[in-house]
Amino acid sequence: MKAIGFKTSLAIGEKDSFIEFETSKPVPAAHDLLVKIDAISVNPVDFKVRQSSAKDTVLENPKIIGWDAVGIVEAVGENVTLFKKGDEVYYAGDITKQGSNAEYQVIDERITGRKPKSLSIEEAAVIPLTGLTAWEILFDRIRINPEKDKGKSILIIGGAGGVGSIAIQLAKKIAGLTVIATASRPETIDWCKKQGADFVVDHKNLITSVREAGFENVDFILDFVDTNLYWDLMVELIKPQGHIASITGSSDPVALNKLKSKSVSFSWELMYTRSMFQTEDMIEQHNILNKIADLLDEGVLKTTLNETLIGLTADNLKKAHQLLESGKTIGKIAIKL
Repeated sequence: MKAIGFKTSLAIGEKDSFIEFETSKPVPAAHDLLVKIDAISVNPVDFKVRQSSAKDTVLENPKIIGWDAVGIVEAVGENVTLFKKGDEVYYAGDITKQGSNAEYQVIDERITGRKPKSLSIEEAAVIPLTGLTAWEILFDRIRINPEKDKGKSILIIGGAGGVGSIAIQLAKKIAGLTVIATASRPETIDWCKKQGADFVVDHKNLITSVREAGFENVDFILDFVDTNLYWDLMVELIKPQGHIASITGSSDPVALNKLKSKSVSFSWELMYTRSMFQTEDMIEQHNILNKIADLLDEGVLKTTLNETLIGLTADNLKKAHQLLESGKTIGKIAIKL
């Protein structure tokens, strides 16, 4: 099969930052599906792994990354019960295994969902990683209860990005929250409003902007940009007994002691935790992806696709990574094979 990968971590503008090569088609293990991939999408985790996983070394075999795909099941492992040959599926993958930047991939059935019937392959390909991340941070980490928490306020830092775009929709349409999203450019402000944000505030002047929108404090905060950069601002804006959650990680220790006086909770969210540790509830990602597919097919949620590139090529992956690394992408970028 054809695949795109890299042997060393290079700047994206370098000739061999991505290389095209031929490799053996993978064989599904007990719970695996062999998927013929039709479309993929890119996420910030892609370029972060590319930049760091082969730094100052040259790998013997190219590393294949990519964690969003749509395709058709071509074969199944002996213990598979959720899917059969010919099924259309979508998934976000497992960071400990080879990725989706290839013509074929093996993927555990328990972290795979049925492709939304109403969406094109590229529209569906942009959903899994960001959809799972947004769902888990809202309903598994903060544990928002739509009946109890309806009408409460949530501040989403990074509203126009991939995760922010779907999180706005879930927070508004499923959780019933009042959504405040950050954006500063006219095009990102417009995008956040189209996703369903009730208020759009300027992250460059966050506290003043939130208060000018009518909120002294907020019940929940989602950080999709930089935990340390916004930490003191989040500490000030969160309500007593509120909840902050982040996906960004932190190179420096997070000053959790600043939350003590308000009895505020804090959570990390990593979409790969369930697959990485083979948790007992790993199949929840299968269930979540199917719920999201139903919501997309019912028209409650909409795709966050904003750009499509055609062809699995090194050049297309370079272009997609350059766009992501600029920090100015809106929504998601798909690559149709």
